[in-house]
Amino acid sequence: MGRRDGRRAGPYERPINHVGDARGSIANFGARVDRPRLVVATSWLPARSATPRDAPFASGDSVVSTSSLFAPTTVAGLALRNRVVMSPMTRRFSPGGVPNQAVADYYRRRAEAGVGVIITEGVAVDHPAAVDHADIPNFHGPALDQWKTIAASVTSAGAAFIPQLWHIGGHRSLTADPPNASAPSLSPSGVYEPGKPFGTPATEVEIEAVIQAYAKGARDAAAIGASGVEIHGAHGYLIDQFFWAATNQRQDRYGGDMIERLRFATEVIKACREAVGPSFPIFFRYSQFKQVDYKARLCQSPDELAAFLQPLVDAGVDVFDCSQRRFWEPEFEGSPLNLAGWTKTLTGKPTMTVGSVGLDGDVVASLREGVDVIAASSLDKLDVMLDRGDFDLVGVGRALLADPHWVEKVRDGQTDGLAGFTRAALETLV
Repeated sequence: MGRRDGRRAGPYERPINHVGDARGSIANFGARVDRPRLVVATSWLPARSATPRDAPFASGDSVVSTSSLFAPTTVAGLALRNRVVMSPMTRRFSPGGVPNQAVADYYRRRAEAGVGVIITEGVAVDHPAAVDHADIPNFHGPALDQWKTIAASVTSAGAAFIPQLWHIGGHRSLTADPPNASAPSLSPSGVYEPGKPFGTPATEVEIEAVIQAYAKGARDAAAIGASGVEIHGAHGYLIDQFFWAATNQRQDRYGGDMIERLRFATEVIKACREAVGPSFPIFFRYSQFKQVDYKARLCQSPDELAAFLQPLVDAGVDVFDCSQRRFWEPEFEGSPLNLAGWTKTLTGKPTMTVGSVGLDGDVVASLREGVDVIAASSLDKLDVMLDRGDFDLVGVGRALLADPHWVEKVRDGQTDGLAGFTRAALETLV
């Protein structure tokens, strides 16, 4: 079956209708457009055969092909000028939790330089224990006026603007920094990581308060003119702590088997969906790995992943932001699909891949050793995967943090001029 964007469907790809070519002028990019309801795949694992999805990557990286990366598209009702997403990255440059002009300029520069979607750094939902640093931006109170200005600046430059709602949960230290240093950490079971008790388990009253804080954040995102909203459910933060059996040892309705451990997330998503209505895009970020355990896995097989994802789809997720450390690595044996590829196959929903895009080395090593990690040998692999239809959007993180003109340089074949990422890039807003 042919695809609406003209590319051939691969053997794992179900006939779905969420991707199409954007039409209209640059003024329309980032705008929401009407789209039909998505049909979720139910029969997801056809027999394997030798097809484009099984094709190997092209050898050699001297010539970078990125034609698919810069093709306009429509995802979850958003008309986008390309598939490049600025991936959320914590910066801590918002004094007192309020983004200033430097933060506004940081996002605007990347929108003006051609990024298709800006997902903000994680922003604190309106809960006293949401974050543990005074300069992490809030998404409530006085900060909302600044975010409204930033949203207008980004969208007027042609990019979609999506705030990422965040609660760090048990990552908050017992002697937390401001704001609200005396507020106790919130976690499912008072366990920060396996074998390390930390604080006390959240009560159901506290859980409900956090759910409503997420809903308020989603409602405020729509009110300030954002293009959508993302819920951070990855990397061992609060929502992921409910997912992971090692940190969720509850005996009530929020703990138990995998489906029961999904309850908190699905209630957050449902509350956000109710707050914004049926047409406002909701992105959801998840990962297998945790900051405290890079080898952790929520799902060991496609069957388990399908069971994990379906309740999130039913709750109202439009787009999955699938975080892995290296996007080119297959998620399960016997298939070339990465986490985003499997997620799209299993759900029929649009997906975003993220994980060392544009980097020549493991970013974890770069942060540990301070070495320079320069782009762009992985981009040929990326284009092959886009052409196969593995995923719809591409999250670029630290490569874009280091060089706000990454999109323009890669698009124009100027990869030799890309700024390399170093640990020092985290110390300023370029």
